[in-house]
Amino acid sequence: MEQKNIVATIYLKNGKAVKSPKDFSKSCDAIELASRYNDSGVDKIFLVDLSDDETEHLANIMTIRNINRQIDVKTAAAGNIKRLDDVKLYFFAGCIEVVLNGAKPDTFELVKEAANRFGKERILVSVDNVNFAFKTRDYIKDCVHELVLMNTDLASGIENITSTPYILRLDKYDLDKITELLKSESIRGIYGDFVNDYNTDIMQLKSTLSDRGISMDNFEPKLHWSDLKTNSDGLVPVIAQDYQTGQVYMLAYMNEEAFNTTIRIGKMTYWSRSRQELWTKGLTSGHIQYVKSLTADCDYDTILAEISQVGGIACHTGAPSCFFNNIIQKEYVDRSPRKIFENKLNEIIKQRNEDSDVKEIFDQGIDEILKKIGEETAEVIIAGKDSNKTDIIREVTDLIVNLMFLMSDNEITWDDITTELATR
Repeated sequence: MEQKNIVATIYLKNGKAVKSPKDFSKSCDAIELASRYNDSGVDKIFLVDLSDDETEHLANIMTIRNINRQIDVKTAAAGNIKRLDDVKLYFFAGCIEVVLNGAKPDTFELVKEAANRFGKERILVSVDNVNFAFKTRDYIKDCVHELVLMNTDLASGIENITSTPYILRLDKYDLDKITELLKSESIRGIYGDFVNDYNTDIMQLKSTLSDRGISMDNFEPKLHWSDLKTNSDGLVPVIAQDYQTGQVYMLAYMNEEAFNTTIRIGKMTYWSRSRQELWTKGLTSGHIQYVKSLTADCDYDTILAEISQVGGIACHTGAPSCFFNNIIQKEYVDRSPRKIFENKLNEIIKQRNEDSDVKEIFDQGIDEILKKIGEETAEVIIAGKDSNKTDIIREVTDLIVNLMFLMSDNEITWDDITTELATR
């Protein structure tokens, strides 16, 4: 059975998130909102560009690009798509899919062109009546991955016209109605206002739907509590670390209820030994820990939890990590690639304003930096041609250093680079 999707929607106006296409009264940080949805358990996010002109359109595209650099779930861009180049821009911004407007008379020609260029699996079409599906019923199955139905009443009419699956709008939370709808083979998922409401517990909804026989993309544990070895108190220690940076945040404990609750709701839940009660991290402080993975050690008596820590604060003292009391420390050469790259880039940034060789390089201007990159690129090519490992290592290092001058000049971080690499 194909898994069903819960889809959130972010409406973009002037690079910010607004409530709806008609309500711009309040705006918020779109990247922060996308990160919340990303951690909450949604399966996809519609990013809707509400721009009125080309300048605003480009600003929204930059926001979409930055969103895709920060989150893991796939996104589908919609709005302001007039030509194939607009589709291409959204894909370059990191979106996996685009949603074309089925109400526009020339949409299907663009759909065919985009499907031919980028593949049917990346093309969705929004529909507010059955006309689009009726007029294109002979071709739609070959060009459109999913339809996005703008209201619930369209479902039966669309199913009578085409076998193309669809995502359905449902604004009010009604568990029985959601269950009934998702049992249809034609429906791939739901979206709407209740999904966008941050108070909606998406992981709990998906867990409940799974219990009702709906196939959802939620946690299916390969190990169960009975597979683990508990301590004398019937608990298992859990180490929580950042799923991206590897930073260790804290050590806590789980009992069976905490273990099962964590898997069901997707938020780290522990057993408080001092209060003798279940404790979902962040419910009072807001510093929720969203689960990315749970892994048992070789003896099955300790759990490593990779998490997304909201706010970056795990300790009750307000510190990012509970581990900050130094006992002993020996000087050593840290060869961690990430730390080396970050430290070297930070050194360059720091020395730009100091009396140093680095400042002298920047004083010569961007043309000199680009010239050095060109020279070092040529040296890498020569070393590669000669297949001399020592020379290749040295020349690649020189090239990376000069690329970091360019990164610093444009305020680009290694997070920006690694995020971009991850999408390639």
